Amino acid sequence: MKILTYLLSVIALVIIGFNLTRIDLSNPFENESFTAIITALAGGCSILILTILRIVKKIDRTVKEKC
Repeated sequence: MKILTYLLSVIALVIIGFNLTRIDLSNPFENESFTAIITALAGGCSILILTILRIVKKIDRTVKEKC
């Protein structure tokens, strides 16, 4: 599970990087630029969710060891 979350985080970083290059800074809220902004934000949210999942799993393991 740990390797999967790290792999998905790396894929999300690649998606964010690709979409940041697709943003037209002169018109950021038109056509492809807007789609790239939304997709980059979605990638950031996925990284946040995966990080929370890793922390919850770590806490769960710690609690199980103490019981």
